[in-house]
Amino acid sequence: MEPKLPKLSPEMLVPRLGEYLVQKGLISESDLQHALAYQQETAYKGGQALLGQALIDLKMLDKETLDQVITELIIQLRSALQSANRNLEQRVRERTADLNEALNRLSELSQMKANFISNISHELRTTLTHIKGYIELMVSESLGPVTEEQRHALTVSQRSAGKLEDMIEDLIMFSLASRGEMSMKLDKVDIRRVVSLLVKAAARKSDERGVKVDVLASDSIPLVQADGEKIGWAVTQLLDNAIKFTQSGGSVTVVLEEDGKNLVQVIVRDTGIGIPQSRLREIFEPFHQLDGSSTRRYGGTGLGLSLVRQIVEAHGSLLDVKSTEGKGTTFNFPLLALRD
Repeated sequence: MEPKLPKLSPEMLVPRLGEYLVQKGLISESDLQHALAYQQETAYKGGQALLGQALIDLKMLDKETLDQVITELIIQLRSALQSANRNLEQRVRERTADLNEALNRLSELSQMKANFISNISHELRTTLTHIKGYIELMVSESLGPVTEEQRHALTVSQRSAGKLEDMIEDLIMFSLASRGEMSMKLDKVDIRRVVSLLVKAAARKSDERGVKVDVLASDSIPLVQADGEKIGWAVTQLLDNAIKFTQSGGSVTVVLEEDGKNLVQVIVRDTGIGIPQSRLREIFEPFHQLDGSSTRRYGGTGLGLSLVRQIVEAHGSLLDVKSTEGKGTTFNFPLLALRD
């Protein structure tokens, strides 16, 4: 049997009716306590458990006066609600204006940062070109003979200049991406050949680190639609990161596999130090390093993965990452397969 619902009454809309009646002098405090006890007793017997009805039953208040008081309270509540709504609307307008101003300011700052990075990067690249040129002249002994010790020092300088050049190129690409000027030239790309060449280019670095690098790709992998230069740069970054964060004796594997008839999955998997689950999102933040201490073990600008994700998304794809701390990390993204 369903419980009997109480009869609807205007009194249900107003809180603290008893206190209001006492404040208006219509009943005393002792009258209120008596009525509340009567109300509780009536409710226990299954009767109508409303304070107003209890006051009427006890002849402490007539129905006309009760209706008048309830009407007053409803009008007060309505007025308070309208006032609260007006205040809320005003606060929302003010908050929206503040947020719009903050967003505009943030956009201006972002544009200024991108312009600054672009300008300073081009200046650095011009200066570095001169430095690299003169180092090359000295290494080739075009400016005179050098000793073995000097040659070693020049070779170290060449490597450092190369690393600096890579960082400057990252900054330039980041500034272009920030301003929406990173163009894509989509074409038919032999992704298997691209990956093989990149792994060969990374051989010296992987050998120095004592990390084994393999490619797993069948001969049937089809051509993909991509910007060959940009997607090659993205795979290079993933490959370099995998080697950098894998201890000696570990391995890095680049896998190309068909995903249905229309996609080719590009996968870079390592057995390195891994990334804590709580910090996975941070790795895509520009200029951010998970180890931000002054004594951090691994270098870099913190731009690589941010740019990789932008390049992948510019291809209409998504970059996915899975990692287990202490066991390794896997990055992968699909590219559109082109079939005859």
